[in-house]
Amino acid sequence: MSNLHATTQLPRRDFLKAGGALVVGFSLSDALAAQERPATAARGSVAGPPDPKRIDTWLAIHADNTATVFIGFAELGQGASTALLQVAAEELDLDMNQVTSVGLDTNVTPNQGGTYSSASIQRGSPQIRTAAAEARLALLQLASKKLNAPVERLTVSKGVVSVGGSPEKSVSYGELVGDKPFDIPFTGSAPVKPPAAYKVAGTNAVRKDIPAKVSGKYVYLQHLRLPGMLHGRVVRPRGQGAYGDGAKVLSVDEGSIGNIPGARVVRRGDFVGVVAEREWDAVRAARQLKVTWDTKAILPGSDRLHEKMRAEKTADRVLLERGDVTGAMGHAAHVASQIGRGPYQSHACFAPNGALADVKTDSALVICSTQDCYGLRGTLARLLGLPEEKVRVQYYESSGTYGHSCHDDVAEAAAFLSQLAGKPVRLQFMRWDEHGWDNYGPAHVGEVRAAVDAGGKIVAYQYDGWQHNWCAVETSAQLALGTPAAQWRGSMAQQVSPLTCGGMYDIPSLRLVNHEIAALGYLKGAWLRSPLDLSFAFASEQAIDQLAYLAEMDPYEFRQRNITDARWRGVLDAAAQAAQWKPRRAASKLSSAKVASGRGIGLGTHLASYGGAVAEIEVHKQTGRVAVKHLYGAIDAGFAVNPGNIENQIGGQLVQTSSRMLLEEVTFSTTNVTSLDWQSYPILRFEECPEVTPVVVQRLDQKSSGAGEEVMAAAAAAIANAFFDATGVRMEQYPFTPPRVLAALRG
Repeated sequence: MSNLHATTQLPRRDFLKAGGALVVGFSLSDALAAQERPATAARGSVAGPPDPKRIDTWLAIHADNTATVFIGFAELGQGASTALLQVAAEELDLDMNQVTSVGLDTNVTPNQGGTYSSASIQRGSPQIRTAAAEARLALLQLASKKLNAPVERLTVSKGVVSVGGSPEKSVSYGELVGDKPFDIPFTGSAPVKPPAAYKVAGTNAVRKDIPAKVSGKYVYLQHLRLPGMLHGRVVRPRGQGAYGDGAKVLSVDEGSIGNIPGARVVRRGDFVGVVAEREWDAVRAARQLKVTWDTKAILPGSDRLHEKMRAEKTADRVLLERGDVTGAMGHAAHVASQIGRGPYQSHACFAPNGALADVKTDSALVICSTQDCYGLRGTLARLLGLPEEKVRVQYYESSGTYGHSCHDDVAEAAAFLSQLAGKPVRLQFMRWDEHGWDNYGPAHVGEVRAAVDAGGKIVAYQYDGWQHNWCAVETSAQLALGTPAAQWRGSMAQQVSPLTCGGMYDIPSLRLVNHEIAALGYLKGAWLRSPLDLSFAFASEQAIDQLAYLAEMDPYEFRQRNITDARWRGVLDAAAQAAQWKPRRAASKLSSAKVASGRGIGLGTHLASYGGAVAEIEVHKQTGRVAVKHLYGAIDAGFAVNPGNIENQIGGQLVQTSSRMLLEEVTFSTTNVTSLDWQSYPILRFEECPEVTPVVVQRLDQKSSGAGEEVMAAAAAAIANAFFDATGVRMEQYPFTPPRVLAALRG
């Protein structure tokens, strides 16, 4: 490729130490030129967000009869950018090869909120659909005048408007408004197509981003370079301590990097970094710089984490209560209890996060992989002391994260480095930064009691959950400005879930209690794909499964008996049918064989949609190793705009759930995190991945809802229940590491 160029000149010895890999990159100007279109060029000089009440904010029609759709959600690898284009193409009567989008940019794209909670389609498609419908109506009105025919007689195919019965009388969208603004308000009043008329939406359209990714032409964040930039690295303790404590510098020996030409220390408060013209020099300087940190033993240590959480003083709140749980328990035929302990888990991006920043006295450009460009812009403006409209944030995809990893922290750090160094800076986190200073998926303790009557009906259920709040301040701001650690409260994802904790069953007496723990004495927490849901389902669905066992019923038939909601029943049936489930009581085929096989079923979701799963596993009883052999996952996400995308999402969720249930756990001492690499924080290897069978339950009559994380809870439950089926033992903590499994099997 013509715009590919080497960006570092390493001495041969250092090159070999680096692993012998050639470091290459794309210049930013070339990358931007490749995506720039006439409709965006004029916008680029004006700070956004553009007015959401104008059609021109959402799309533009070009002279070549194509359209640019301006989308405010990030492409994280989930395919949402293609699915949203399908929505637009459907309403505009265009083919998919006639529509495209541009990268997120606070000077160009609308503010549709952050890309999280599986909301790209759920929140984004109604806006895109109605804007495209209104644009189509405006185009038809223009064509009506041009063709001298009433709108009712006009038909559209591939952006060409024709008069019914007189196909020779036609005009294209491009001829009507090519590259000119609509200059009309977005009222939302134009009629949209009924699902029965869809030709593009609801099909497995080929993803727009895949060809460039397969060919190696796709521009990732890590490829970008700025003219005249320096390379930067942050210097922090190897592994975070308690969130409320941050990291305090006692001394910095700048002379310790005196042998590295051009490398220099930049510091603000407790924020310490290094910059250099060559990247390897920045890496060497960050490793070599001698910093003395004030280390405090505040953390409980990972071996005492759940004990400490359970003993904490908490803010308790009853989230949902109906009936008489205590009374129903007292008259039940059987009562089951289950404890569930879930660990901190890392986002563990394959490539550590990075960002580029060019901060001047009166403006700033920050290029990063944030999931919320406008939210980050406001934060950066405050941190840098600039007016918000003078800060421009551009999004480029990174190595994938599915949650709030270090992407905002690294963006803030790059901005501080640039401001302090007085030059553009490209910052790349090291592996120990990414693993050690992540905003981890939250730890949890759950306790469940559930009861069943003699007829196999669930009569009572209670779930008590303990978890701490999430961090609201990034480490870079905490260190540089002394911003006090603060807790982010209020999110539905931070509390016991009425959906996954018993919500799929028809239970007359139910009580859900949330026990909120203060966050400052623990690790930084934030949303990770399906946060807390794996822990909820791990405890809850094992209790439900145990009720089936006590009632001497098949687990699938027991759930069928206790579900009245058609959509929960739909995913349950879909997963069971895909797995060719054959009824039998769980743990009824226990043997003395060294390798035991088991099969389990489970239900659960995140904040929307419906998920069901079946797991087939093997337990090696002598080694304690558990292997997930096959996972079947079903999602009902309402109207599936692109079923193929959802199938891909299900597959990814099932593999990631296997990894998180079997291997992933952040370890830490009383002072700091100790799982800083792929050895101390292992993930599932390719040869260990289960076979996966995705099932999309299409609901043309329902609104689209989330599909990016909605089967993980069900899969976690299915794995746990399969373990019981294989061994007759209930696990109380995951991941299912060999020592933990052997201890459980020995009783």
